[in-house]
Amino acid sequence: MDSFSLHPPSTVFFDLETTGLDASCDIVQLAAVSGGHTLNLFMVPRRPMQPGASRITGFSVRHQRLFLHHRPVLTSSLREALVSFITFLQMLGRPLLVGHNIRRFDCHVLARALDEFSLRSDFQKEVSGFVDNLPLARKLLKDSGLQSFKQENLVKTLLGVSYAAHNALEDVQALQKLYWALKPTANQIHQHIFTLDSLATAAVNQAPVRQSGLCERFSKALDIAREERAEECLDV
Repeated sequence: MDSFSLHPPSTVFFDLETTGLDASCDIVQLAAVSGGHTLNLFMVPRRPMQPGASRITGFSVRHQRLFLHHRPVLTSSLREALVSFITFLQMLGRPLLVGHNIRRFDCHVLARALDEFSLRSDFQKEVSGFVDNLPLARKLLKDSGLQSFKQENLVKTLLGVSYAAHNALEDVQALQKLYWALKPTANQIHQHIFTLDSLATAAVNQAPVRQSGLCERFSKALDIAREERAEECLDV
């Protein structure tokens, strides 16, 4: 039995809300949860909110202030948020970061932000790696007959509940319950671990993701759009 099975790392569930789905989007919310530990941070983006993203998430910016469903929220700078995230992870002893459909989107956005402030090495010292719950759920539920593996549908199907999707904190709290309901084994988890460095290496050999249809995707839920984009890449 390997060390991962004998001494599995703690698990942190995280999610980002952004100004859009394009490669240069900005983070507006970063949330993470591990057991009873919670982090929920908001940032005023430096790029405009795309109308579709604003409509789905409820975020808007007016006079350099961030609003969620028309109510102002307290914000920090992007650098402050990233440092707080690193400190949160440090407290949990090099955890494994889990998110839904993060390999094709959230991790790239996070990596770009960390690189902007030269924080990638500090971040990587505090994590054991990442696991994308989307391909993990597909594998665990391959014989279930499910047609959609978006997180909201999985939570509804497996847990029998609905939640306020498209808010990063609500998403990670629901994901934590979903993940433990899926009951992945240590070996299954280990097979799906990746790092930011391996992500960057893989990206060099991938064709650019087609951006056509982004406007249409924004008319649907953001998580559906992210899943569709991942499926396009996986099916190439």
